[in-house]
Amino acid sequence: MKIALANEMKKIDKRAIEEYGVPEILLMENAGREVAAAFEEYLGGVAGKRLCILAGSGNNGGDAFVAARHLMNHGAQLSIFLVGNPAHLTKSAALNRDIIIKMGSVVHVLETERDWDKLQVTLRFVDGVVDGILGTGFSGGLRDSAARVVRMVNSHGKPVISIDLPTGIEADTGCAAPEAIQADLTVTFGLPKFGHMLCPGETATGKLLVDDIGIPKALLEDEEIRQTYLDEPTVAPILLPRPLDAHKGSCGRILVIAGSRGMTGAAALAAAAVLKSGAGISVLALPESLHEVMEGKLTEVMTKPLAETAAGAIDVAATSEALALAEGFDAVLVGPGLGRTQETQTFVQDFCSAVKKPLILDADAIYAFRGKTEAFKNFAFVPILTPHLGEMAHLLGLKVEELRTSLLDMTREAAHEYHAVFVVKSECTTIVYPDGQVFITSKGNAGMATAGAGDVLAGTIAGLMKQTAAGLAPLAGVYIHGLAGDLAADEKGYGLIASDILENLPRALRTLC
Repeated sequence: MKIALANEMKKIDKRAIEEYGVPEILLMENAGREVAAAFEEYLGGVAGKRLCILAGSGNNGGDAFVAARHLMNHGAQLSIFLVGNPAHLTKSAALNRDIIIKMGSVVHVLETERDWDKLQVTLRFVDGVVDGILGTGFSGGLRDSAARVVRMVNSHGKPVISIDLPTGIEADTGCAAPEAIQADLTVTFGLPKFGHMLCPGETATGKLLVDDIGIPKALLEDEEIRQTYLDEPTVAPILLPRPLDAHKGSCGRILVIAGSRGMTGAAALAAAAVLKSGAGISVLALPESLHEVMEGKLTEVMTKPLAETAAGAIDVAATSEALALAEGFDAVLVGPGLGRTQETQTFVQDFCSAVKKPLILDADAIYAFRGKTEAFKNFAFVPILTPHLGEMAHLLGLKVEELRTSLLDMTREAAHEYHAVFVVKSECTTIVYPDGQVFITSKGNAGMATAGAGDVLAGTIAGLMKQTAAGLAPLAGVYIHGLAGDLAADEKGYGLIASDILENLPRALRTLC
């Protein structure tokens, strides 16, 4: 399934109307009917229940008026409020407002304090609220009247269904106005939006339902839409079938360069994840003083000692040996737990610039290239970087808050400029390719906010490098890692740890093979 930006969804609607002849009023009818049906199911029926309908003056408000009609026909008792200027109602919204009035409902306009008091009392006693104030066109801040309504709705804690997007959430970023509706359920039309998936928008959205409302399928699958929802049908074809004559060498030989004194766990998790994700061979190169410890800690992973600094981190003197070692591998993962000593950063820079193998850079290896991102363009292969939001912001010279305001655009620009694949870890991990293609995962949970989860992800992507079609290991890795986290959460809840994700990688992988 594609994911639409606000302007893309606007164009899709326009094309459906102008090229295919689908009347706007029909799209509004379908949207409102789906909202009513979803809320009726959510509430366990609406007959005899009191509902508050909040409608804006745009087509989002028109959808709300249609939903009101269907809810009324199913026995709901309605209190309807227009949040906006009646003179600004779109033609289709005004038509549906007039229909509901002819059916005997009153549409209250919030003009006087008496009107506001009426809304306050209504919200106190209703069984649910339909939020149709603003949709995908919103950005920035709410007008005073809309903000006041949102505060009132949120303060009463009644079940809320939002139409397309919760009022106060930006469609392309997930950013929220100071006041934004906190919905229990959101019904969106055509395609999901980024605002449904990135916090705080994800939190405000509640359960998300997507309905095509009769928009021609070809418009929803247009190749010009370069954002894709990463789900099982998308990922399953990426994995290459394993032949009967497969052997450990043909399934992927992966070198992991990781670890430093006090951070052996990151190295162990990453190297083990390589094997748990199906690769045949995983070799961990690490500071020589840690070699004996890791040989006892890891059974299936082989280890290789490298020259180290006095602080127990890999020294720049290990560069030549590491380059020679890498010749025998299909891909190299660099970074988990390496530390940030100057000698180690120099090692990372020199090694990555010289090695002739595909690279996955995580954590401290990404840190080593702050201010030196131009180097990525000269790597032998397009590198895969796996930063969390803090690391991504640091790499771009931004604060996390600044990055969040335009995560998609900034990451897209960086991937193109630096000729790198970015796997940006957040509440909903996003993969961005240099050609502008973006994938956002459908898997993962808040329990995965635990130390070492990112190391497992980096190892999973590395382990899949030989098992997937060229360049697609990040997609399979992110999905499988997220699914493994979901399986772990089913058992451990928020008490899951990174090794729980690690242990569930084979189960997750099996669902796709």
